[in-house]
Order: sequence, then structure tokens, then C-alpha cells
Amino acid sequence: MAEGPEQDDKTEAPTAKRKQEAVEKGDVLQSKELGTAFVMLVGAAWIAMAGPWLIGALRDMLTDGLSFDAGAIENFDPMAAIIHQVMAVALPVALLFLLTLAAAITAPAVLGSLGFRWEALGFKASKLNPAAGLKRIFGMQGVIELGKAMLKILLLGAVGYWLLKGEMASIVTMGQQDIRTALDGIGTKFSYAIIVMTLALALVGGADIPAQILQRTRRLRMSKQEIKDESKQTEGSPELKAAIRQKQMQMARGSARKAITEATVVLTNPTHFAVALRYRPGFDMAPILVARGRGVTAEVLRELATEHGVPLLQYPQLTRAIYYTTRSGQLIREDLFIAVAAILAFVFNLDRAMAEGIVQPDIVVPDEVKFDEDGRKAL
Repeated sequence: MAEGPEQDDKTEAPTAKRKQEAVEKGDVLQSKELGTAFVMLVGAAWIAMAGPWLIGALRDMLTDGLSFDAGAIENFDPMAAIIHQVMAVALPVALLFLLTLAAAITAPAVLGSLGFRWEALGFKASKLNPAAGLKRIFGMQGVIELGKAMLKILLLGAVGYWLLKGEMASIVTMGQQDIRTALDGIGTKFSYAIIVMTLALALVGGADIPAQILQRTRRLRMSKQEIKDESKQTEGSPELKAAIRQKQMQMARGSARKAITEATVVLTNPTHFAVALRYRPGFDMAPILVARGRGVTAEVLRELATEHGVPLLQYPQLTRAIYYTTRSGQLIREDLFIAVAAILAFVFNLDRAMAEGIVQPDIVVPDEVKFDEDGRKAL
């Protein structure tokens, strides 16, 4: 069944958010073939290892049930007799149940789909739509399921034929053996056949995993418009982000305006950080940090510095050093005095420096106060 026009534009890989929403709704990676293979594998292992145990327990149960004496008749207790007989086979059967339960849980765990999701239990009217059901049957999903079923039939049929062909002569001669020997032979051949055919089924289950991954990825594909809409929902529309940024800048300008009017120089990163320093000879003991900021606040400090004619110089390493070691209103660190003093000397003679073409000075920042943009000590 051909896909509708609404599917033609779904050419983009699903985003992490789309995948998470699908998981919450119960659309998880799953493989019935893998689950069946795991159950059959533990069943085959149980037959090979615990099968003789169960046969022995059944033999003992039958022998005990058919053996009685006068005391058993005089003190006949049917419930106790039933419990005694059942307990003889309860342990091997319980072991099979636990192994099967573990195998059923292992399959979704291997695929990363283990978990309980309440939303998956909700009523979905779309599942009652006959058209959707027909699409699943005759669409690509139906073709893939049909192909897997045919593969299983052919593979398991070929394995069964190979087993019977090799054992036909010994099966025919079993009638000439005593019943115990014949039954032991049948049990051995049955266990061997189950193990071999289970391994063949496991191959089908392994091949089904990439097919299920491709189907689920195809089912969750998105259009370019859906990705844009999701991005807007996640990060906010450009208009909203612009409005928030404008509001942040207004608030930052209000708090930084007074500090900038006092500043002697503003140092920048040049874009992510900014610090405003004040030094008034004869009044300040040492340079003081009057304002600092990063992101929007740093941008506001740069704009205000330009508006008020405060010198704006780029010293990335020194700017980060002051930002991460000094708070507003505090003196800068003593080990930064020399670097800042060189910059202030340049600023105080800025007119002459510009007239004579003197470039801003190179400074050295001590290694112990070198930071990266995340505040980690630079290596």
C-alpha cells in the first residue's frame, strides 16, 4: 500500500525529543522474534539439563501413586496425597517458569525497552480505524512480517528435514529395542532437535533487530517543518527570545549605568566577558572592580562604555582572571596589579598614544589565575 502525501515530506531523522515522546507513549523498540528466541533458548537449556530431572520425578510420582499398602487405605487422605504427588514435580516446573519469565524480561532489556508506561495503556480511537488496520496488514509492515514468517518456516523446515534425514535409520530401528532404551533414545534425539531448531530461531531473532530499528526510525521520521516547530517549542520562538533578551538588557543597563560612569577602563573577552575598573589617583588605594558581567551583561557593559566614552580594551585572559577572582566593589588581586597598572598608564596617556601610534601594551597574567570560559583553571 503506497504511502500518502503526508509521509512524502518526512525525510529527517527523528530528534531525541521525538524518540523520548514515542517511548512515553509505548512506541519502543521491540522484537517478537527475539523474545521468542530467548524463551525457546532457555526452554531448550531446561530440557537438556532439567529434562532428566523432570522425567525421574514423574517416574517416582507414578511409582508412588500406584504403590499403596493397608495403611494407605485405612488412613486415606486425598488432599495430602495430591500435595505429595504435586510437590514431586513442582520444583523442576517452577524452575522452567522462572527461566521463561527471565527470558521474557531479557528481550526488552537487551533492546533498551524495559519499563512500564501508563500512557501506552490509554484508549486510542485510531486503533479502531479499519483503514489503519488494513494499512498495517497490506503495507510495508505487513510485507516485512510476512517475509519473517516465510523465513522462519523455510529455515526451521530445512533444519527439521536435515535432522530427520540423518536420524531416519535409527528412528526406524527403535521398535526393535526395549522400551526403556527406545524412550532414552527418543528423549536424546528430541532434546538435540529442540536445541538445533532453537539456535536457528535465534538467527531469525538476531536478523529481526536491525529490521525493527529501521522500521521504528522510519515510523518516527519528521518533516523539516516539524523539526522547526519542535525547536521553537524547546528553545522558544525567535521573537520570544528577542523579547527576553531585550528585557535582560534593559535590566542590566539600569544596574550597570552608574558603575560605567565611574569606570576608568572596561576590559573585554572580547564578547563573552567584560569588567569595568576604576582607579582615581590619590583617592583609590588600588584599581577597584566596579562592574563585571558575562553574556548579556557583558554586552551591556560594552555598549555603555561606548556611549560614555570609557576606553574599551580587549584582554581576554586578564578579563577572565578579574571576573573569576574579584567581586564588584573589591580591589583586584595583588598579583594582577602590574598588568592592570600597565593598562592604566596606557589609558591615562591615551590621547598621546593615539597621536604617536603607540599600541596597547602586552601584559602577563600569572598562571594561577588563568581560567577558561567555564571558570576552570587553564592548563
